Amino acid sequence: MVSIKDIAKKAGVSISTVSYALNGSPKVTKETSARILAIAKELNYIPSAAARSLKKRETKIIGIYLTDYSGAFYGQLLQGMMETLSENGYELIVCSGKESHRFLPERMIDGAIILDATYKTEELLSHAERGHKLVVMDRRMDHPNISQVLLDNKAGATLAIDYLAEKGHQKIYVVKGPDVSFDAMQRLEAVQKAVQRYSHIEYIELHGDFNKSSGEDAAKQIHQDFSEPVGVFCLNDEMAIGMYNYFSRTNLRVGVDVHIIGFDNIEVSQYIQPRLATINYSKHKWGALASELLLNLIKKQKNEHERINVSLIEGDSVRKR
Repeated sequence: MVSIKDIAKKAGVSISTVSYALNGSPKVTKETSARILAIAKELNYIPSAAARSLKKRETKIIGIYLTDYSGAFYGQLLQGMMETLSENGYELIVCSGKESHRFLPERMIDGAIILDATYKTEELLSHAERGHKLVVMDRRMDHPNISQVLLDNKAGATLAIDYLAEKGHQKIYVVKGPDVSFDAMQRLEAVQKAVQRYSHIEYIELHGDFNKSSGEDAAKQIHQDFSEPVGVFCLNDEMAIGMYNYFSRTNLRVGVDVHIIGFDNIEVSQYIQPRLATINYSKHKWGALASELLLNLIKKQKNEHERINVSLIEGDSVRKR
């Protein structure tokens, strides 16, 4: 890679003179500057973004850390982030995996939004202690350099259980999420508390990991145990769709024999038949608000922790018994 040292050597000037010329400084005459710029172009010189960011102490890039990219969940969330950041002169990069954790300490990004269950809280606190700005969407943290914007998972899970109970379902399965997921654990805790209010309900927990395949596995278990109509709360829509896939190959019908409610209201939930009942919230708003909080931290403005409200969307996947 061509460096400013190479340009200086060919132009017969000092490195500092090349630096001044490349940055448009008036300390260099127009003639010298033009000659240096011509040589830089001839040598195909590309400025180092890392060096420039170290000098300016900013990159105008924000990182969003995700556990993975699978499923239909992330589109609106990322769109909300990108729009807010773009309006403020920032760009967004999507990160996943341990190697990308160095972007913060190496100042390759100006701040980070965390929706990655594998990113250890201790590591995030260490970054915050060094002055890096963070917004977490998947855990509670208390630090001046960290803001949080969380879903009201407990309210959503309670709505789902109450909905199934009000429809007269006396046997309810809950398909759990991964143990490392803050959202999954919050939803499960709320479910366990909510079912205690309905002493007549038989309550069964099934393994899940937020992917369609685990929804299909849970559906298979329900099919094997089936003796009467049941209610099912999948802790996300992806697993609910996996259930639809499985039951479409059986004699059991969604909304008649198996009554399913999901969580997230992903786009496909509107189009499958019968329409999936689900817990809704604005993913676009969640992403936009996370970006807004992070920009406030970067500008050293005071933030309040935020919560994203949820609501119930009824669907024919859950009917009265």
